[in-house]
Amino acid sequence: MKRRMTLSWRGLLVLLPLLLAACQPAPQSSAAAAAAERPPTPVSVVTVRTAPVTLARELPGRTRAFRVAEVRPQVSGIVLDRLFREGSEVTAGDALYQLDDATYLADLNSAKANLARARAGLEVSDLNARRAAELLDAKAVSDQEYRNLLATRLQAEADVEMAKAQVAAAQVRVDYARIAAPITGRVGKSNVTQGALVTAGQAELLTTVHQLDPIYVDVNQSAAELLKLRRNLDDEALRKAGSIPVNIVLDDGSTYPLPGELTFADAAVDPTTGSVAMRIVVPNPDRLLLPGMYVRAMVSNAIVDNGLLVPQQAVQRGANGEAFAMVVAEDGTAQRRVLELDQTIGADWLVSSGLSNGDRVITEGLQKIRPGVAVQVTPVVVAAQ
Repeated sequence: MKRRMTLSWRGLLVLLPLLLAACQPAPQSSAAAAAAERPPTPVSVVTVRTAPVTLARELPGRTRAFRVAEVRPQVSGIVLDRLFREGSEVTAGDALYQLDDATYLADLNSAKANLARARAGLEVSDLNARRAAELLDAKAVSDQEYRNLLATRLQAEADVEMAKAQVAAAQVRVDYARIAAPITGRVGKSNVTQGALVTAGQAELLTTVHQLDPIYVDVNQSAAELLKLRRNLDDEALRKAGSIPVNIVLDDGSTYPLPGELTFADAAVDPTTGSVAMRIVVPNPDRLLLPGMYVRAMVSNAIVDNGLLVPQQAVQRGANGEAFAMVVAEDGTAQRRVLELDQTIGADWLVSSGLSNGDRVITEGLQKIRPGVAVQVTPVVVAAQ
């Protein structure tokens, strides 16, 4: 009997650890325990709101003078004097060059003398015709003689008109010898000097006058973008923008202080580039813009009534290239949202789908989170644009 009790106690001692282990709860995995004990990850968020968004395209372009006048001589002669300062502002009609006009003045004086002779001949012919009219009643002259005198007077009148035309032509040549600015603007450098011989209709320019206020900015927009815009307008997704100014960005990144206005869009597509030419008129009172400068034009042509803008730093790309953003769900965890993007507007993306009004989009702390992780939200104040 004693031997049996000894064996029973030994068996209980062996089974006791197993029974204690079975009664205790199973230990959690190290990863699960760490997740349970991990505090919420601090992140910064931006709350997106629907609002009217103006669509703007940044288009490269070149400035072009509003008007350009190429100054060439219309008569031949020696340049006696240059009457302007290179690079200065001139008014239409201001003298730029003076040519030697001695020959043209002599021709003018000769034409005036011929005019005086023609007028004298007309006076004589008129007197003869009047006297013949008086004698015709008395039958002192024949009807044929009277008609001949009338024809002579008409010929004298024609001679006077011809002489007047010769005087006018000679005066024009004299005036052309003093070469004037055809338009108001800034005159360029002179290609001839005093003493140079210039000829009428020569290919070489004497100088050029540019009207710089206002000034043109010529840009090109792809035909594909225009087609997309028109389809959206037809679908009422967008509405046409009114008289929205066009902002000009200079080559150094600064914004030109005065807005321009889109005044022209070509009716045909350039087959070599697949783009449509457009022209913008920009005020240029200080002559800051010069012809040939490279600029960028922010052209606004439509408005999205319920647009959603999200900062570009909040948009990520997956392995397959799809765009997504992390948002804060109602339970305080991070969720992944696949986005459909339209275009960039400044530092933001215009979102077509994937976000709703009031969503809290995570902008900072993205490297520390993944979907389902609890986050601690810090709102970011966005400055009004």
